[in-house]
Amino acid sequence: MATNATPSAAAPSPTFKPGRVGVVGLGLIGGSFAKAMHAGGVEVYAHNRTRSTLELAMIETVDDELTAETIPTCELIVLTAYPAASVEWLSNNAQLVSPGAIVIDAVGVKQAVCERCFAIADQHPWTFVGCHPMAGTQFSGYAHSRANMFKGAPMVVVPPRRMDDFDRVEVLERLKQLLAPCGFGSFTLSTASFHDEVIAFTSQLAHVVSNAYVKSPTAQLHHGFSAGSYKDLTRVARLNPDMWTELFLDNADNLSAEIGTLIANLQQYKDAIDAGDAERLHALLAEGDRIKREVEGR
Repeated sequence: MATNATPSAAAPSPTFKPGRVGVVGLGLIGGSFAKAMHAGGVEVYAHNRTRSTLELAMIETVDDELTAETIPTCELIVLTAYPAASVEWLSNNAQLVSPGAIVIDAVGVKQAVCERCFAIADQHPWTFVGCHPMAGTQFSGYAHSRANMFKGAPMVVVPPRRMDDFDRVEVLERLKQLLAPCGFGSFTLSTASFHDEVIAFTSQLAHVVSNAYVKSPTAQLHHGFSAGSYKDLTRVARLNPDMWTELFLDNADNLSAEIGTLIANLQQYKDAIDAGDAERLHALLAEGDRIKREVEGR
């Protein structure tokens, strides 16, 4: 079985254009990658399921379409479609990716994507690196993408497998250079399993709670009675149900465990309130305050 290639292990193809980027999917994240790269003077080629979105992007951001002819010219390819669609695109076009190129994904789950993409990459002379930019908004779609979306944001990286340490470091340093126009504030190495365990808490659980919170009948009466707390807790109740359904199910075990923990904790508050137990309620509130301060390092 072939190993992932590095620049020293496989020479670029004759049509390889150093620095050129291909983006698969022009939603919020893919559009932001395209705009950031374009603003940094990088040539950007793109593929998108909806033709009208691609044509809009080609007016001022995307140089041309990512096709069988242009895929081999890209040094970096960024997969930003839904998990299954990203894997499917890579599987269908793996033979077209230039030797020595780097392919990354920007999907919010890593085990389901990396396992399949690493297996594909093992059969070809290019490298796959799992990535997750920790940035976004409650809105979706190309219209809400922006060139500064990733400025100062963390990027979580799942390093390529089947490489020695020297080659892995070389690829990651090259990836940082290719992503420089995006302005990421940090790069954090992780395993796919640890990423999914943590992201179930930091992102996915927050979306579930926010989405469930607004289902209270009282939500219809909140106007004139809400301020920062309501806005903070409901910001991510607006979401793309197609995408988040796929993400949640790809990380079902971790997310279900986090929901179970939250339900158990909420039950303690409810029990104390129902019993009129001020001492117990005070202790629960103080515990949460203490943990929050510890987590923030205060």
